[in-house]
Amino acid sequence: MNSQAILLALTIVAAIAATMFAWFIIDIGKSAMARYHAQFTERTSFHAREFFLFVDPGKIFAAHVALVVLGSILTGLFFRNVVLGLGASAALGLMPRFVFARMRQRRLRRFEEQLPDALTMLSGALRAGLSLRSAIGQLVIEAPAPLGQEFTLLLREQRLGATLEQSLNGLARRIPTPTTILTVSAMRIASETGGGLAEMLERTANTVRSRLQIEGKIGALTAQGKLQAWIVGMLPIGLMLVLNQMEPGEMSVLWHTPMGWGALAVIGILEALGIFVIRKIVAIDV
Repeated sequence: MNSQAILLALTIVAAIAATMFAWFIIDIGKSAMARYHAQFTERTSFHAREFFLFVDPGKIFAAHVALVVLGSILTGLFFRNVVLGLGASAALGLMPRFVFARMRQRRLRRFEEQLPDALTMLSGALRAGLSLRSAIGQLVIEAPAPLGQEFTLLLREQRLGATLEQSLNGLARRIPTPTTILTVSAMRIASETGGGLAEMLERTANTVRSRLQIEGKIGALTAQGKLQAWIVGMLPIGLMLVLNQMEPGEMSVLWHTPMGWGALAVIGILEALGIFVIRKIVAIDV
């Protein structure tokens, strides 16, 4: 009877301890999720304003969480491996950063490609007798996004009382590319020294156009090296998938044992390092 009472007491204590531990884990999870939600929505709202997108960050967060959960579950069920499911959830969790960075890179590149023609248009308008504000107003009517959006914001800042220098500095902060910084510096110098702004814009447009042509030639010459980086990175993954179909018994050691998981971690690190080194080699600044 005493042993049964002791066993019952130990069971009750263990149940209480397990309940408290579960409550502690849930509380930590809720706090972590709340912090992640706040950081995600703040970052998404910032990028949405930067890209002139009017979306609800809360809906994007809900879709992101659903994608992470669904992707990790499907990956774990397909490969029958919990580690790969967790890896898929981590990769999907980092995907928004990659998407935002890619969108920002494409936006900056598109702005640089549109800038020479915009400067030529401004130069022509100034030669025709228009003021700089009127020339920018004419530009924003005809220029497509993203250049039209950025110069529209610049024009609105001037209408609210900002000086030309402040508006140009804001443009350089939003589009921190060497081409934009060169253009802003040229416009600021011409406005401060009282020189011919039309001639300065035309020379800047020619300089920017030449720079973009050189970058295009370098990109074409280094495209083969970049493609080799992706081939080197994807070839072992494709080989492992093929071997998994041909020899599932031997490959199960790689997927279901700690030694195999360690080998996969080493392979992933070496693959990422190889891709990084190759892309650094072929990345040439102009």
